[in-house]
Amino acid sequence: MEETSYLGGKNNIIDILRKVPFLNPHEEGHLMAILELSKLRKYEKGEIITKEGDYDTWFYIILSGEVSVLKQGKVIARIDSHDGTFGELSVIDGEPRSATVCAATNITCLAVDASFRDRLTPEERLPFDAVYFRLLTEILAHRLRQTTREFSETGRELDALKKSLI
Repeated sequence: MEETSYLGGKNNIIDILRKVPFLNPHEEGHLMAILELSKLRKYEKGEIITKEGDYDTWFYIILSGEVSVLKQGKVIARIDSHDGTFGELSVIDGEPRSATVCAATNITCLAVDASFRDRLTPEERLPFDAVYFRLLTEILAHRLRQTTREFSETGRELDALKKSLI
């Protein structure tokens, strides 16, 4: 893995973030707040990014490339820059990673450090949390809609399979 230092003050990266669909509508000030907590990380194909059962405080926004999500060693999903993120659940609930994520291709991610919140004063935390949790809510809403579509399609396929067996 290659990693930059924290990206606070790196205005040139805002244009890259604007290409991420769920980040595009956010104000520049909100994106700058996210950069304060973020590093660019590059992984080579096959590298493990997060490991099932581990604890950490990072969530990831895919800028380029694709990852495989593995549960107990079996690939259960692939995520690319269109779907955008992984690792947000552990950040929200503090539980260990529910799956292993590895680079399916060479990949560049914006790694966002959620532990930063713990170092903020109460006055700083309120405006930061408003932006931060709004972002996480949008990510989860997108993921829930996608899962609902996939579940619905699977139900239709199962019904068609049952009918073909009758």
